[in-house]
Amino acid sequence: MAVQVLDTMARGGFEQVLAVHDRLSGLRAFLAIHDTTLGPAFGGIRRWAYRDEEGALRDCLRLSRAMTQKCALIGLPGGGGKMVVLDRPDLDLQAAYRHIGGVVEGLGGRWYTGPDVGTGPDELGWLAETTGFVTRPGPEGPGELGEATARGVVAGMGAALRALDGAEDWERRTVVIQGLGDVGERVCRQLLELGVGVRAAEIEPDRADRMSAELGIEMIPPSREYDPPCDIFAPCALGGILHDLTLPRLGCRIVAGAANNLLARPEHGDRLHERGILYVPDIAINSGALIRGATFHLTDERPPMPEIEARVGTAVGEILDRALAEGLPPARVALRMADERIQEARENAFGGAAFRPSKDASGSEDPDAGEDENPGRRD
Repeated sequence: MAVQVLDTMARGGFEQVLAVHDRLSGLRAFLAIHDTTLGPAFGGIRRWAYRDEEGALRDCLRLSRAMTQKCALIGLPGGGGKMVVLDRPDLDLQAAYRHIGGVVEGLGGRWYTGPDVGTGPDELGWLAETTGFVTRPGPEGPGELGEATARGVVAGMGAALRALDGAEDWERRTVVIQGLGDVGERVCRQLLELGVGVRAAEIEPDRADRMSAELGIEMIPPSREYDPPCDIFAPCALGGILHDLTLPRLGCRIVAGAANNLLARPEHGDRLHERGILYVPDIAINSGALIRGATFHLTDERPPMPEIEARVGTAVGEILDRALAEGLPPARVALRMADERIQEARENAFGGAAFRPSKDASGSEDPDAGEDENPGRRD
């Protein structure tokens, strides 16, 4: 493999990287634990048909570091971990996830895992057969993760409107939502309750027809949702949608949605900034489920939705206020704020100078892990 694993770990500050193989199930996976200075690592298991092992490892490293940054931004006592599973036709899913559960259990609480692309209620149930360090589906788990994410997204939208205009003024606002899946639908319903003018795009025709009839909203043909003038464009479906072809089409003033990894590459956040479009970093705005799940794992308590709204709104507001004051792209400010907090925690933990990640010429850490291998996600 072209990736020099130990050098990459040193540059990015990763604590542990495991290659996991199980002959009986056909499991081939990578697990990365980025940083546990603030507390145990949190992060889901992503199962995807990666092109090759190198792409899978890059994605694993990038995602685990993003979880550390997300925890730091929203003030959670934890860090980042992630597993990626190379999905193949001959993979025995039940046996594979039970094996993964044994790996998680063997870490003794160093990593708490949960849902991600390819890992849903069935897979979580199989994991729970062999480990207790997993987000359990049903009444035994934290519950309402989709609602927690949606509540945080709307709170983050409010923070963006306040940062830009000084007030939310919901009844005067227009929002275009991309994707009416579990989270997108919840965001839509909350905005309608606030009196917002909502339009939406949904690629599944039956769902689009049902949502239009039930909610009384205008549906936009898929792939045309970038164009309409609006206050907020809210991507709640696929990742990697903001790129060279879509950015020039945006008719919004703010981008704020639930989907992960909206920027195809970091420089696309810079281009949004150059166009005068306020980008709310997904690393902060979609953290409601993480707050709910991590708090449950650590305390056995389910934080109420108003608390989640307040934490996400505060985190987003701090990022945007600093970005606007400094005239810098919010995506870069968010990562810098997260890394500052992580560095401070490391220095406090080790009583002096601690590891500082190296940076490439663009200012991003660990260029080997920077290529976006994230598959499109429907939330």
